Amino acid sequence: MDLMQVERAAYAAWRRDDWPNAAARLAELVTAEPDGPKSPAWWFDLALAHKFLGDWPKAYQIGKQAAARANRGEEDPAFWNLGIAATVMRDWPTARDAWTGYGITLKPGDGEIVENFGHACVRLQQDDGSEVVWVERICPTRARVISVPVLSGRRFGDIVLHDGEPKGERVVDDTHYPVFNELMIWAASSLPTLVVTIGADDSGDLVKLLTLFHDNGLGAEPHTGLQPICTCCDEGGVEQKRHIESGSQTVLLAGPIEQAAALLREWSSADPDRRRWQDLTLVEEF
Repeated sequence: MDLMQVERAAYAAWRRDDWPNAAARLAELVTAEPDGPKSPAWWFDLALAHKFLGDWPKAYQIGKQAAARANRGEEDPAFWNLGIAATVMRDWPTARDAWTGYGITLKPGDGEIVENFGHACVRLQQDDGSEVVWVERICPTRARVISVPVLSGRRFGDIVLHDGEPKGERVVDDTHYPVFNELMIWAASSLPTLVVTIGADDSGDLVKLLTLFHDNGLGAEPHTGLQPICTCCDEGGVEQKRHIESGSQTVLLAGPIEQAAALLREWSSADPDRRRWQDLTLVEEF
């Protein structure tokens, strides 16, 4: 099979999302012509195929070859994909160089990248569904979950790796926030998810509870804040408004159960005639 036939076979497999065969044929191409006129695209696609396969060591090694054939400072996606793969491998010098090569300015340093890249949303993925949560981005591809997820196997405080291309957006007070797809959990949180029934005579009382948990580095949000959305709308623009209700309701919490109980007692004792809680329960995780 000549190179033209191999290339056709590679991209026919690509169109079928047949990543193992696409990767095998692309590997043949770069082996035969590592620095030919088409090789930059072949190296890039080969690294991308291994990313789709979840083979991060190969995506990392091949990504370095792709980035070596890309122009620095021009937002070439070869650098972005290498930055993701190097972050998975925790190779911080390579990750830093990749982000710089893409055109992102980082604070000086040589270790793990932990900066303030602003708020965004990430679509968490599981076999039984997906859920969009709010996050604080700490580098171009990692973010800390600041919602309390209801999706099994996900927690407040998880550090998730996300893709670089937004798939939808959320709009709050005319500010647009991108929604990225989760690639994997980069570092799991140790904070369990809890549920409690709250009685608050005024929405301001519930706001004070949410603030109390936030100020202690824990998670809290009303279950009424969850908004089911169809797939087509989910990947488009969705306007969201913060809605805090009074009365009896379910609140999701994240934190050690003993500390959560202590904070609930602190909150309710400040105004026991208006604030009540009961049935603090650890959520079973699967």
